[in-house]
Amino acid sequence: MIKTKIQHRVALLMLSLATSAAPVFAAEQGLAGPYLAARQATFSSDYTEATHYYRKAIAAEPQNLLLQENAIIAMIGQGDILGAAEIATEYEAAGGRNQIVDLVLDTIAVANGSFDRTALESPEKDGLAPLLNGLTRAWALLGQGQMSDATDAFASVAKIEDFASFSHYHNALALASVGDFEGADAILSGERFGPLVLSVRGIEAHAQVLAQLDRKEAALELLDAALVNGFSAELEDLKARLKSGTPLEYNFVTDARAGVAEVYFNLSAVLNGRAAPEHVLLYVRMAQHIRPTHAAAVLMTAEILEDMRQFDLATEAYATLPPEDPAYVLAEIGRANALYSDDRKDASVEVLTALSKSHEAVSMVHSTLGDMLSRTDKNDQAIAAYTRALEINGIGNRNNWRIYYARGIVKERQDDLIGMEFDFRKALELSPNHPDVLNYLGYSLVEQRIKLDEALGMIQTAVKESPDSGYITDSLGWIFYRLGRFEEAVAPMERAVELLPVDPIVNDHLGDVYWKVGREREAEFQWKRALSFEPEEADADRIRSKLARGLTAVLEDEANAGATQTAND
Repeated sequence: MIKTKIQHRVALLMLSLATSAAPVFAAEQGLAGPYLAARQATFSSDYTEATHYYRKAIAAEPQNLLLQENAIIAMIGQGDILGAAEIATEYEAAGGRNQIVDLVLDTIAVANGSFDRTALESPEKDGLAPLLNGLTRAWALLGQGQMSDATDAFASVAKIEDFASFSHYHNALALASVGDFEGADAILSGERFGPLVLSVRGIEAHAQVLAQLDRKEAALELLDAALVNGFSAELEDLKARLKSGTPLEYNFVTDARAGVAEVYFNLSAVLNGRAAPEHVLLYVRMAQHIRPTHAAAVLMTAEILEDMRQFDLATEAYATLPPEDPAYVLAEIGRANALYSDDRKDASVEVLTALSKSHEAVSMVHSTLGDMLSRTDKNDQAIAAYTRALEINGIGNRNNWRIYYARGIVKERQDDLIGMEFDFRKALELSPNHPDVLNYLGYSLVEQRIKLDEALGMIQTAVKESPDSGYITDSLGWIFYRLGRFEEAVAPMERAVELLPVDPIVNDHLGDVYWKVGREREAEFQWKRALSFEPEEADADRIRSKLARGLTAVLEDEANAGATQTAND
């Protein structure tokens, strides 16, 4: 029920943020060209180009408020918050007002330590506006030194059922920012308002609060329980500092500016996955502008831009985190991936190589470097990187299964089949019945014509573990084919085509199976389908030969030439 209400409020907020109809531009050549170019760039999420052309359009028609509004959005996407503020100021001076203009001007004021704008009550009552405006107003009142009024403002937001947990959380942060750690703990622990479901950042805040209360063991228990669910650079760093005995200063949210940034970030987290990425970007960019060291905001900004294929902007965002930040490793890994996606593969390897030297003791850095070296066909170097990652983790570390699996794939690529089998079996020791490992190893054993019964068992187990994987189901059908059990191959191969209807290899395999059971017309139909899905040229040539002469003739030619009898080697 609450989720549905939140989604409804998200929808209302998105309607209020949606840009108005396209501005009616003058017939002059000076406006039409830049405007159309800006719109096209906006559709492609190319914020740098969009900003460039919106500036030109505004120069041609400086009083056009709708042009200014669109320019503000593009500038926020680009990360030029100061440029957006210049246009927002002109927009407001001309008598215009909307939520985006208020958002930008409030952000600039708060970043400069001024809270007068944000402390005003907002008339907006729809969507998530009461949450956003209510919490930022409460923090602004605190920034003005009005703690009692700020507490009342938090309580007012908490009266809205959907927003109560957000308000209690920020109330706790506000208390901690003024040194009332007992009050903050009472809220975060659930003692005062009932249990709160805390995010990773909320757990970090609570652990810091507990540390200030000299409750180190409780803080460590909290962190250990959270880290069971996955890696967090911030929580790992906090845990290490607590264990070292180093005095821990509370630095999570220490003033009203950081509080407003946290509101924007929390709203971004709520919207992420529920709203269009360009809308999420508006708020997370604001959080990042107020608090440039907000690592979670930086990573979210970069990841959104990466998903929008704005790799240059994503790379710039990742690069803003300093080396001393606990999340620096994640940011550099993200930057490397963005560079790779931008077809700057050598630069990507360089970033990870440098990271492997500066953070030599971090296993994840070496395994990620191994992945990138593997993707760029630097196989010997990839194996060395994976081996170093395994050495750092030590024998028996359950996380090693993925590293053994990845290293085994590279060894198979190098025709080191003994080494490949060793690594895959080590992976299975650490992660028994993992379908991908079982599938890869079982398929490889069949291709080598060894341990066929074991290989078939592996693939059958893999199918049970992952019944909706088309590739694994294809492997089962293909193993039956290779074993000469053609009738048994039909059902799994047909299922594989259902799961992967446009995969050329799978369709080709089904054609071969049909041929072997005497269904020659259906075989030809599947081969033609396979060709229509643009297989690799060598595979396409072989399929054309089968269509021209039949599978039997092709296999005879291959046998005479000493080739293996697979459909697609």
